[in-house]
Amino acid sequence: MTDTAWIDNALTSARPQAVGALLRYFRNLDTAEEAFQNACLRALKSWPQNGPPRDPAAWLIMVGRNVAIDDIRRGRKQEPLPEDDHAISDTDDAEEQLAERLDGSHYRDDILRLLFICCHPDLPATQQIALALRIVSGLSVKQIARAFLVSEAAMEQRITRAKARVADADVPFETPGAVERTERLAAVAAMIYLIFNEGYSASGDTAEIRSPLCEEAIRLARLLLRLFQSEPEIMGLTALLLLQHARAAARFDADGAVILLDDQDRTLWNSKMIAEGLALIDKAMRHRRSGPYQIQAAISALHARAEKPEDTDWTQIDLLYGALEIMQPSPVVTLNRAVAVSKVKGPEAALDMIEPLAARLSNYFHYFGVRGAFLMQLGRNDEARVAFDRAIALANTSAEAAHIRMHLDRLMRDSKPRGAKAGK
Repeated sequence: MTDTAWIDNALTSARPQAVGALLRYFRNLDTAEEAFQNACLRALKSWPQNGPPRDPAAWLIMVGRNVAIDDIRRGRKQEPLPEDDHAISDTDDAEEQLAERLDGSHYRDDILRLLFICCHPDLPATQQIALALRIVSGLSVKQIARAFLVSEAAMEQRITRAKARVADADVPFETPGAVERTERLAAVAAMIYLIFNEGYSASGDTAEIRSPLCEEAIRLARLLLRLFQSEPEIMGLTALLLLQHARAAARFDADGAVILLDDQDRTLWNSKMIAEGLALIDKAMRHRRSGPYQIQAAISALHARAEKPEDTDWTQIDLLYGALEIMQPSPVVTLNRAVAVSKVKGPEAALDMIEPLAARLSNYFHYFGVRGAFLMQLGRNDEARVAFDRAIALANTSAEAAHIRMHLDRLMRDSKPRGAKAGK
């Protein structure tokens, strides 16, 4: 660690609060971001000599505001000054005054507003994620482009378009009421989950590049949890991300091929993440206000608690997926539940469950992969081969395609005149 690493950590930690407050004052993302960057430049000059301020976020907000106002006064910016301009410009003991004004609710609403603007419903999911990673997380355009496997120019354009849409959306800046705050919180949680899935769904050859997206999503979830400590769904979201990411080191082999959950080396799972996730989901469940993230986290927790695949409580997983089906009906949820049913009642019952999903999941890779697996377990190899061929055609990554080819190779090896029984 370098001598200035503490500064980088402090700036990263303070960023959401500082940018959120600056956005409230100037009501413009570009102005808020530029003000924060200017404050960071001054911090890099001042803090090594003078040491860290008592409240880094308050220091950055105060400096960022004053620098931005000076820029406006000199004509470099055309946005109108905030109504409390005279108060902003008074720098006498400004840090202490500002720190006193940054009470818990103000802090929460600033960051929630910042996150909510990034996931505004007018923005496509790809732009939501890119904007959040740039504005809230502070990742460079180069870092984001690398994670999404696109050029810097393409990512810069994506972020610019997102900012333009936000500027046109006229997002209200007054303190949200209880109902609106709940709605914003749900939208922000969904956006964080999207960021995680962008990293988690990477194939073996891109997992290392995109893994930071999982880590950043966990960081944002923890931030949200610090702001809303009594919200069980935010506990559930954080637990879910931790428990899923805990398996990262065991999900692919040395060649980048997918390793199914039952075949993973569980000694490679991250025990600290699992312990944190289990504690969070246990705490969330005690609130007795169940939600989709909590249910998904509870399912992941059952996998995490099983020392061996055969120890997995599939009956309980089936029940949890049943609850999730009621709460959040989806053919994908039913497909996932069918895997649990196959463990409890056998592949025939599971196949019967997914047959009605064929039309809605006709272009879904996992549907045909799961269907092929059930058919193979039943010894219906010709039908399994057709399903696997369709799965390969729909594969999103090379790792997915390679996994299905492994099944096809097995069918070829096991092929006999009367057909061989599968499922070993």
